[in-house]
Amino acid sequence: MVKIEQEENGKKGRFVIYENEQFAGEMTYTWTDDTKIKIDHTGIGDAFGGKGYGKQLVMKAVEFAREKGIKIVPVCPFVKATFERDENIRDVRG
Repeated sequence: MVKIEQEENGKKGRFVIYENEQFAGEMTYTWTDDTKIKIDHTGIGDAFGGKGYGKQLVMKAVEFAREKGIKIVPVCPFVKATFERDENIRDVRG
């Protein structure tokens, strides 16, 4: 079973993905102001590569942005590439 949790600590936060309760990866972000988050890193453990977990983390961040009415500034190369490939999520790109 795969689950994604969100953690925030002040201006910083992350989305964490677990497979069968085991840490599989994370995507970290920083609030730039009240209207934007800057995603600066996505990392998936070697044992979990190739399962689409990075994309799932991006989609969770997109869902979060839409719920909050905020924008995402993609600094992480993986997130940038995902935004370039998927025009359906560009509405939240900042």
